[in-house]
Amino acid sequence: MSLALERALSILEHLVRHPQGLPLSLIASELDIPLGPCHRLLGDLQRRGYVRQARRQGDYVLTTKLVSLGLGLLSSAGVVDTAAPLLERLAQASGELVRLSIVDDERLTWVAKVQGRRQIGIRYDPDMGMDARLSCTASGHAWLMTLSDERALELVSRQGFGAPAEYGPKAPATIKALLGHLHAARVRGYAMIDEVFAPGMNAMAAPVLRRRQAIGVISIAGPRQRLTPARMHELAPELLACTFELGPVSDASILFGKPPLGKG
Repeated sequence: MSLALERALSILEHLVRHPQGLPLSLIASELDIPLGPCHRLLGDLQRRGYVRQARRQGDYVLTTKLVSLGLGLLSSAGVVDTAAPLLERLAQASGELVRLSIVDDERLTWVAKVQGRRQIGIRYDPDMGMDARLSCTASGHAWLMTLSDERALELVSRQGFGAPAEYGPKAPATIKALLGHLHAARVRGYAMIDEVFAPGMNAMAAPVLRRRQAIGVISIAGPRQRLTPARMHELAPELLACTFELGPVSDASILFGKPPLGKG
């Protein structure tokens, strides 16, 4: 990869984390890019429509062009459109936040969500497009459970466990703890976390499989006092039914060695 391209991509990725925008000097300083080349790259990105200045000589902010490209890809792939009625059904049944994430090489990215009975209808939100932390999200565990322990640990080691203070009090911080979560998820056929991603929050998730490979994950998340372990077990058949409708039932049955819950 050329140095200019690497720097341009670094600028875009950095601005994603600062939606309010950043001045040229701060972008150059934080990314360790000389001021002149950084200014030229921002000018190129501005001419291509990826960034704009909030005001004349002001901070640089991302435009919606990146979002448009991503949504165009999802639309052409058809995954989100196909999943929409399934996510809405699951949100109504659970009354909680339902999310769809897509596997993209070594990343798991949230692409859509529906917020229970309080807001019907699939929508795209600012937090969509973020990568799930594999070690401490139900979505991450649901993907990792479909892989070998060696491959799962390889992906987690590349992403990192993250700082303990950023996640829940029960977030796994060691290989042994993480593998415990994954082995339990494989036995159940779906992942469950209790105050792992955030304090006071529980979640569950199951992979969407095609040809015995996970292409995505559907998850349910909510407050711990409402989404209890017992409640998650109650919702498991509905969650698995949605994933089996989105991906072939036979492939999932082969992977887990058993029929879906609630299907006999």
